[in-house]
Amino acid sequence: MLTCENAYAERFVRSIKDECLNRMIFVGQASLRRAVSEYVEHYLHERNHQGLENQLLRPLNATTAKGDSVRRCDRVGGVLNFYYREAA
Repeated sequence: MLTCENAYAERFVRSIKDECLNRMIFVGQASLRRAVSEYVEHYLHERNHQGLENQLLRPLNATTAKGDSVRRCDRVGGVLNFYYREAA
């Protein structure tokens, strides 16, 4: 079972490096910590996961209509983006 858990950890490390850390230059430990915490928030709440048929880990509870406007939010200075429909 340790190998399976290790695979999840390795996948997370690869994701955070590819999607966030390799795209930035950090000016100290505080900026690195902020980027990591924002990425973790994005990873858990806003990023769709291919292994879950492009669903969110923690789905939003809001119900939206088909014609609602689409909004964009960014994290880590615009490096990470996610889109959502605004509830009526």
